[in-house]
This record gives sequence, structure tokens and C-alpha cells, in this order.
Amino acid sequence: MTELTLYSMPSSGNSYKVRLLLALLGQPYVHVDCEDGSDALSAAKSAGKTPLGKVPALELADGTILAESNAILTYLADGTPWLPDDRLARAQVLAWMFFEQNRHEPVIAVRASLRMYASRAHLATPDRLAELLQSGHEILQIMEDQLCKSDWLTGDNPTIADIALYAYTHTAGSRGGFEMGRFPSVTNWCTRFTDMPGYIGLEDIPK
Repeated sequence: MTELTLYSMPSSGNSYKVRLLLALLGQPYVHVDCEDGSDALSAAKSAGKTPLGKVPALELADGTILAESNAILTYLADGTPWLPDDRLARAQVLAWMFFEQNRHEPVIAVRASLRMYASRAHLATPDRLAELLQSGHEILQIMEDQLCKSDWLTGDNPTIADIALYAYTHTAGSRGGFEMGRFPSVTNWCTRFTDMPGYIGLEDIPK
């Protein structure tokens, strides 16, 4: 019997993070498609399944709801190789995850959304897009500098820090218009993900 229910938005990188980790863990779950503006999302909100008003949200077997993508990753990864037990190593993982939400997502994901969604097109001014492009390249360079030194962000093995940053980075070129050819180590890092057993892409939604 499946014990987890995930409320997620298929086009969202934050939702994709959770789906990807669940797939890599081989963890079964029920998926509720909550695309922005859908009846399913409205129903989930009305039923109290999204306590912070957004997805992803993970419902546990006892009815507890977990919100925020990186918090969900931390919960799911606990006790697995995706989250180290060592105190310092765990802090290093969390540092990259805080970086993702504080600096990376507000630039990389936002530029993509301005280019992709008609509802946000009015915000996609040339100045705003140029500002985000420059900031995004600076952020991607931070990742490039780290990934020149190790295969994964915190060392020789992948962690949920990598998953958190992969979600929006792997589409930064196609969706965000960032010049990914400038970041060969980041590109190789993205390829290493696709070689993992159990890997799913952004558009691979459970039926």
C-alpha cells in the first residue's frame, strides 16, 4: 500500500525535485497533478493539502503534510546515501540547498518563467531579462567553479544538494536562455544525472 501522496505541478522545477528523488529512491507514491490554475490545485488547497498555499506538498500516511521542496527532500533522504550522517557534510549539503532557494531559484527559474508563461510576459522587459541573464551567469559560474573540483557539489557522491540545484539548472539553457556552453562542468554534471538508474525527466509524470 502506498503511504505517500505528492501534490505537484508538472512544469515546476520545485515539484520536479521531489519526483526525481522519489524515482531515484524507487519509492512508490500517488501523484496528484496540480498544475497552476487547475481544479485539482484548487481542490487541494480547499482540502488543506497545501498548508503554505503552494505545491509541492507531501502527505504522509498519518495525514501529516510537508511543504517546501527542499524540506521534503531532506525528509525523504534522511537515512539514505542522499543525505550524509556526518554533521559537517550535512551542513555542506544544506548550504548548497539554501543557496539554491536564496540565490539560484529567484534568478534562474524566474527568467525561465518570464520567457515561458504568457501570464508573466508583461514583466519580461528587456532590462529585467538582461539583469537576470547577467546574475544567472554569475550564479552558474559559482557552480562551475565547484564542479571543476568534484563530480558533485559536495564531493564524490551525489546528494540532495545536487538534486535541488539540478531541477532548474538542467533547463537553464532551453527555458531560461542562459549560455550553458560557458559552463562545461555544469553541463557534464547534468549528464551524470541522466545516467543514474531510476532517473526521470521533468516531463515524466507518474500515471
